[in-house]
Amino acid sequence: MTDCVFCAIVAGDAPASIVLDEPDLIAFMDIRPFTAGHLLVVPKRHAPGLGALDPEDGFRIFDAGRRIATALRSGALPVDGVNLFLADGEAAGQEVFHVHLHVIPRRHGDGFGLRAVPRSPNRTVLDGTAAAIRNALAP
Repeated sequence: MTDCVFCAIVAGDAPASIVLDEPDLIAFMDIRPFTAGHLLVVPKRHAPGLGALDPEDGFRIFDAGRRIATALRSGALPVDGVNLFLADGEAAGQEVFHVHLHVIPRRHGDGFGLRAVPRSPNRTVLDGTAAAIRNALAP
């Protein structure tokens, strides 16, 4: 395992407020939460980014995120909705290079959200972008 802050938590060598501890993943409270209840779901097997993530670990972290989001919405915390967020790469805002899924409870008017202004490209641009992505997916 490489040296990373989440690896120390996975190994039990750093303090964390654990929400879920399963054989292949761990979920714990974020120490810099965007909203009350913001937590992270982390695979125990190290992967610095999505390209290195074992597909089964990817399934497990998103399934755990789904289960935690469901629990948040039906639990005692005041939660109106939940965002799941995963940053892959520095340009996407990834700061810790061990894949992790943010589970962010939301309340109406909490002030958290995406601030970018979406654009509306024409169909030719959308079709060209779709073709470039399809080509990259081809084996």
